[in-house]
Amino acid sequence: MISALSIRRTPERIVCLTEEPTEILYLLGEAERIVGITAYTERPAHAKKEKPVVSAFVGGSVERIKALKPDLVIGFSDVQADYANKLIKENLQVVIFNQRSIAEILQVILMIGRLVGANDRAEALVDTYVARINTFKANTPAVRPRVYFEEWDDPKISAIQWVSELISLAGGENIFANRAAGAASAARHVTSQEVIAANPDLFIGCWCGKKLDHDAVYARPGWQNIAAIQNKQVHEMDPAIILQPGPACLTDGLDALASLIAGATPESS
Repeated sequence: MISALSIRRTPERIVCLTEEPTEILYLLGEAERIVGITAYTERPAHAKKEKPVVSAFVGGSVERIKALKPDLVIGFSDVQADYANKLIKENLQVVIFNQRSIAEILQVILMIGRLVGANDRAEALVDTYVARINTFKANTPAVRPRVYFEEWDDPKISAIQWVSELISLAGGENIFANRAAGAASAARHVTSQEVIAANPDLFIGCWCGKKLDHDAVYARPGWQNIAAIQNKQVHEMDPAIILQPGPACLTDGLDALASLIAGATPESS
């Protein structure tokens, strides 16, 4: 006779290679399943005190991850493809999400909820975000400042899709919205001449990995006639609340964008 099989209905030991699944699992009340996180985890703030750090973003200790005996590893984007491949070769179960839009972020929350058997809580969480989004949509201002969101300075990289969508929700107009859907950063490269021609009312610097150099931005050749420069509307955003395609950008990130955009309308400049 074949003995009864012991089947895990949901993963019990999860390693998160990026911050978003960690934040999502905490919000769903499923943090006890997490056995390893990335060094770039900032939300929730106490996660690093409670969970071992086992990876960076594009790499980490495969042996250390294996030693944790995870039954699921969750990552994000094609950038982690090589890293994920190494883990798969070690016979680990790996899921890589590739969310690029607000809708896809919400779908990932629902999928993670299903993975851990927290469907109802995931649905309720998504409903709260949808309600916030609808509130912002209902209060779209008549005047929409032109926004240049810069993810990197050399080469200059404009906003990714979910950031572009959030700018619109927050009452602004991304001057490079037509490039936002480019999954690879190269598709979102822009030149100084293009920024000058678009004449944004607001500059938001969000350089992932280093602080915004305000003086260098103000001193860029040819930028002195840009409205954002003339009106001193050069601001910095924390990448942790806007460049992570998870709950953070839908809450603190959206609120921060709305505040900056409200202060940069042509009428208040």
